[in-house]
Formats: sequence, structure tokens, C-alpha cells
Amino acid sequence: MLLTPIQHSFMASHSRRLLSLTRRAFSSSSFSEGGVSMVQGASRGIGLEFVKQILENDDKGHVIATCRNPRAATGLIHLKDKFSDRLSILPLDLTVESSIEASALSIKQTFGRLNLLINASGILSIPGVLQPETTLNKLEKSSLMLAYEVNAVGPILVIKHMWPLLKVGGGFGTGRSSAVVASLSARVGSIGDNRLGGWHSYRSSKSALNQLSKTVSLEFARKKDPIVCILLHPGTVDTDLSKPFQRNVPPDKLFSKEFSVQKLLSIINNVKNHDNGKFFAWDGQEIPW
Repeated sequence: MLLTPIQHSFMASHSRRLLSLTRRAFSSSSFSEGGVSMVQGASRGIGLEFVKQILENDDKGHVIATCRNPRAATGLIHLKDKFSDRLSILPLDLTVESSIEASALSIKQTFGRLNLLINASGILSIPGVLQPETTLNKLEKSSLMLAYEVNAVGPILVIKHMWPLLKVGGGFGTGRSSAVVASLSARVGSIGDNRLGGWHSYRSSKSALNQLSKTVSLEFARKKDPIVCILLHPGTVDTDLSKPFQRNVPPDKLFSKEFSVQKLLSIINNVKNHDNGKFFAWDGQEIPW
């Protein structure tokens, strides 16, 4: 039977409404008992370990793991096999804002909220492209811009687009009173703690992330949004990011991913509203700006 344009329009509208109602019902019934967490930069290293430990520690919670190329994220694929009902994997490229917006829309349609956002991605070196500078003479504009884009601009844009979901989520379904935004920074991003110099691009990009996150935390507080925004220093962790620079790290200062993430999750799970805008090391000590 052929539909008239009016009938076709009505059927299309009815289908969209039914899909919307189904998504809302699915969201409210399936994800009301546990938290909804998002880990950005989850394909490997600390980000992947965050996904693993959150899934293992909360048998009712759901995790959304994002990365640039999910098909190549073998670690996430293995976790998906084990936690098929509680792990979702979405593509997200920090350097493409439209991909961040698309992820936010997908999360909104499926879950309707977020209770925890972890920004775990970051770059320190890329062979032939980016290396930590040991002297001012080696500083290049391209290195500064690339580090700033990935380590500071990308994470703050993720917070921007997930903000409405975090406001809705608050602490619902978790043991916390508020939603939490936790971005991985680094002690070397502290201006007050800088005693060695060098690493201009990485240091300054993490300093920028600190400033942007602190500014966001003040807006959350001013608008009375139920969100706590913190920065975390994971220590020197045995990952691909730190591997080229581990030579002079004492064995007791080189942490496993498992140890570091366990400590960071403890901070996240015990964070209070008065911690909004603070910068913590892995051991819970505050780091100066």
C-alpha cells in the first residue's frame, strides 16, 4: 500500500517517538541500579585499566569506553567479550570535535546520564613527530600545538559536551553525592613544583589542562551543578607513554597500571564536594598549581 505524504510524515513521526520512548524506558530500567561511567582514551595503558577495574569493582555499573579506533583496540575487545552487557565502546577522536558531539549524543540516547567521566588520554612523545625538549633550542611550534590540542583542548571539549549528561546524572546510582570529572594531569604540569625545567610542550599542555579544569570547576560550583571536577597525577606508570623515559626512575617509583589505577579510583570514589577544583597525586596528597 502506498502512503500519502501526510501518512508517511505521520508514520515517520510516530516511529521516532516510539524509538525515543523505547530508549528512555531501556535507559531508566536497565541502568538505574549502577553508575554510568565514561573513560575517554581507553584503548590501552591507564585508560584500559580504568575500564577493567571499574567493571570488576561494580557488578551493576555500566562503562562507556571511547578511543579513536575501536576496531584496533584489542584490549577493549577482550573486555567486551567478558562484560558484554556492561561495556559499550564508542569511537571518539579528541582532535575532531564532531566525534565528541556524536559520542555525547549516543550516550544521551542510550543512557540519558553520566555519573563519572575520566579523561585518560595524553601524549608525551611520538617518534619522528614529538619528543620532550631538553633545551629551549629544540622547541618547535608544531610540538607545542600538538601537545596542547591533545592534552588540554581535547579533554576540555569532552567535558563541555558531556556536561549536560553529568548534570542529569549527579551521584544517581552510585555511592557519591555528585558526578565526578577526573582528568589525568601530571606533576610536571605544576608551575610551583617545576624545579628541573625542560619538557616544555608536555609541561605547558598539562598546565593548560589544570587551568581549564580549575576554571570549569568554578563554573560548576557557581551554577550549583552536582559535579566535582578534579585533576589526578598517576605517578610514573609502566606504560607505552613512559617507557622511553624510565631509565632514571627508581624501581620503587615506577608503578604498575594496576597499582596506580587502584589508588586513583580510591580518590575518585571518596571525593567530596569540597574537593571540587583540586589537583591530587596518586597517594591523595594535593599538588600545588
